Amino acid sequence: MQNNNNHHSQITGQHFQLISQRITLYLRLLCLEENSVSELTEQILNQLEVEFKNHPRKNWPDIALQATLKTLKNKHIAPQPGYHPIFSNDFQPYPQRKSMGYKEFDTKNAFYKHTHCSAILAPRRFFFFSIVLISTIIGTLSISTILSPNNLSIIELTIIVIFTFLFGWIAMNFWTIVFGFFISLRKPKDIIEIPQSPQPIPLNLKIALIMPVHNEEVPCIFSALRAIYDTIQEAGVLAHFDIYVLSDSTSKAHGMAEELYWAKLCRDVNGFGKIFYRRRKLRIHKKSGNVSDFCRRWGSQYAYMIPLDADSLMDGETLVRMLNTMEKHPEIGILQTAPMAINQTSLIARLQQFASHVYGPLFFIGLRFWQLDESGFWGHNAIIRMEPFIKYCALPQLSGRPPFGGEIMSHDFVEAALMRRAGWGVWLAYELENSYEELPPNLLQELSRDKRWCQGNIQHLRLLFMPGIPLGHKILFLQGNLFYFSSLMWFLLLILMTVNAIANFLQKPIYFSAEQSLFPAWTIEHPGLSALLLSITAGFLFMPKILSFIIIVLNPQRTIQFGGAQKLGISIILETIFSTLLAPLRMIFHTWYVLLNLIAPKLSWGSQSRLMKKTSFREAFQAHWPATAIALLWAGITYSVNQTLFLWVLTIVAPLILGIPISIFYSYSSVGLFFRKLGLFLVPTETAPSKVIKRYQLLLSNKTTDSGRRTGGQSLR
Repeated sequence: MQNNNNHHSQITGQHFQLISQRITLYLRLLCLEENSVSELTEQILNQLEVEFKNHPRKNWPDIALQATLKTLKNKHIAPQPGYHPIFSNDFQPYPQRKSMGYKEFDTKNAFYKHTHCSAILAPRRFFFFSIVLISTIIGTLSISTILSPNNLSIIELTIIVIFTFLFGWIAMNFWTIVFGFFISLRKPKDIIEIPQSPQPIPLNLKIALIMPVHNEEVPCIFSALRAIYDTIQEAGVLAHFDIYVLSDSTSKAHGMAEELYWAKLCRDVNGFGKIFYRRRKLRIHKKSGNVSDFCRRWGSQYAYMIPLDADSLMDGETLVRMLNTMEKHPEIGILQTAPMAINQTSLIARLQQFASHVYGPLFFIGLRFWQLDESGFWGHNAIIRMEPFIKYCALPQLSGRPPFGGEIMSHDFVEAALMRRAGWGVWLAYELENSYEELPPNLLQELSRDKRWCQGNIQHLRLLFMPGIPLGHKILFLQGNLFYFSSLMWFLLLILMTVNAIANFLQKPIYFSAEQSLFPAWTIEHPGLSALLLSITAGFLFMPKILSFIIIVLNPQRTIQFGGAQKLGISIILETIFSTLLAPLRMIFHTWYVLLNLIAPKLSWGSQSRLMKKTSFREAFQAHWPATAIALLWAGITYSVNQTLFLWVLTIVAPLILGIPISIFYSYSSVGLFFRKLGLFLVPTETAPSKVIKRYQLLLSNKTTDSGRRTGGQSLR
């Protein structure tokens, strides 16, 4: 890292402020009271002001350290030599600035280094989407036949259109997992080769591992970084890595805690000059602006960048294998791992953790079949080639107002599309294990996250028309939107089907029209076709769970990691029941988020809470009472008209009516841990945790004991 002594020969107001920050941090690390810290800092600065006036060209970090030690000696306060590097110029590397701005697409300068993927991708996509299309047509013709014994009404036509979109959506997800299943059985040789074990790294290769944070749980952040650091060191590649904590925290308490934990981590691992901390003063463009600011200041010094979320965890050997893959395939711009959920205790979080481990692998394998080098980027647990990222992946400022204009809110998919547009591949490396993340601890936190994601995904619709965006990324933009718009369509479909059923019930059948006829016009029904369509729909929804079960039990060792075949099967059944109860609640909220973004697009984009926190009755009531009221009205109308219709609607309205207790119940860690004691919803990261997980959990438990997680969380809210 370049030394910047020459840049500080003259003391400026900015330098003096930096000196003040370092002195304050050092004194806080001595565990002094805040009043004492302020008084001592002022005394030291008064001494330094005189010193700098008399000797302006002296090395100010050394002078500041000596003045601090002198003051401490006079006050009979013991210094801490382990923290003295705070005053050195390795506190933060000197920037080597490089411009990073959005570039319009130029077909003349666009290049594609690996056209052989296009030759493979086109027939794959044609085959995959042909099957999806055929399935959708069959479903549409079936519902049309069922609803049209005579003439179709406007309501029935609308039902058919909405059903077509929804059936196509579930068909696409179903066939993705089916393809993943058969690929898993065959294990064919893939286009990119990911080494099974770490390989040597070129001598001068430098990698930046960055973690942008914003008012996060500080002990957890630095426990994860320490665990990652330790596994990198064990892999023997520490010299190649620098670690950056890039803070956008707005809370003063968070900022203070981040600095203290950073300094303690550096002292414990001798990481000064290797682990850096920076807190932005001008926090523009949120996380994407934070990452871009890093790229402009320090990005040119590194060949690769590995971004992490505040809840990310990765093993050192996995990082090396990612590097090996990028070095072997210089055409890859972004390599995204498939992080698995860890450390979950509440019922809802354990359900999602279980689902990610059981159903996720087949989905990711199928996804890569029809995406190849046009995969998505999720903003974390990935490796990025710095040069093309800086040159081509700066985000544009969209003209117009939100939700389709303004600052791009959800940056990762856009950066992947820009990388691919510039000619580098974006790949999903599902083979790279030991990549992890944590999940929202309760339903309300999950929905709060979905509210932000919904806003960002709606904006992506505008980018469908951006020149040069590859087809694969346009599909990803549409997929992201269908995740939320499918809830709106499902809600509308249920309402319309209820209205249509009520209309058909109240309308008396007319067997003889005004025109004379010898035979009555009997009402035509198709009970067999209705049952078949219902069975196909259920198969599309539940068959992926069965296929996931089969692929796991074919591997005896992996089956044991899930608690055995019997408990795995019971867990899948229970997960299906519990998730079915949650589905109507998510439907209502996602519907509201879509409408809210379209009607009142100025939404807040706050930080995510990752603390295991139970939902209080007050919180649940405030969030769920509108849906409860709608469900009671819905149930009352259908019951008064037709009790058979009421029983059909009850499967949807019952979870909505019980939304408040469901939300509270699912947030209990005691419930989630109860099922864990029964051997249910077990995942491999619990039964056979990797060394990085073990290290992280040990560090976190030590911090919990020593004023740890709960104390830190309460003081930083």
